[in-house]
Amino acid sequence: MGPTRLLYLEDMQRLEAEAAVQVVLDLDDGRTAVLLDQTVFYPQGGGQPSDMGVLEAADARFEVQDVRLREGIVYHIGRFETGRFEPGQTVRLRVDAGRRRLHDRLHSAGHLIDVALRNLGWHLVPGKGYHFPDGPYVEYMGVLPKEDEKAIRQRLEAECNRLIQTGSVVTVRFVAPDEVETLCGYVPDYIPREGPVRVVFVAGPLGCPCGGTHVRDIREIGRLRILKVRVSGGRTRVRYAVED
Repeated sequence: MGPTRLLYLEDMQRLEAEAAVQVVLDLDDGRTAVLLDQTVFYPQGGGQPSDMGVLEAADARFEVQDVRLREGIVYHIGRFETGRFEPGQTVRLRVDAGRRRLHDRLHSAGHLIDVALRNLGWHLVPGKGYHFPDGPYVEYMGVLPKEDEKAIRQRLEAECNRLIQTGSVVTVRFVAPDEVETLCGYVPDYIPREGPVRVVFVAGPLGCPCGGTHVRDIREIGRLRILKVRVSGGRTRVRYAVED
């Protein structure tokens, strides 16, 4: 079988679809993995948690508890509540909308912090991000000026919320690898040498290479709070939260 078509890359707001069952695998931990020809479920990766939800057919219902991507194939992992799917069967996919919405907000908020830092004249290079609800943060190569940590937090939080109140539609472009530095200002190590690169623009002219999901407009983030800014070993870590 070929790679799973990732529908969320093209339409981040799509939460339902139909797909054909390719394989049903019983796992060693007692759960089951369902492999489909296409999916709207986001697999854990890039600092973003996986989606949850259900797969349904007329005679079977499967609870999706975890989603993973391995060598281009998406594994929908969970348990059958009723019945069982057969290869070739068409199933309906439904992502848990509340969970996805929270992940969208947290992920977009992390990217917005990049923009706010640049707007304040602090040109750090984005590194890893952790956009899970239990303690999201973004990390950068480089350090902030030697200012009072509270003052930095207040300035950064104010700029983030100013951007949110102004609003900006989140857009996506698929570009050649040699365009990434111009569009993003830097080239991460994980950028593929061949094939298109997905670049997400959260606000402002610079984007970020990203395979995750985001809000339609940054207004949907809600209020963004900067909880802590820590500088250590030539890196800066910003912990944050979002509120309705």
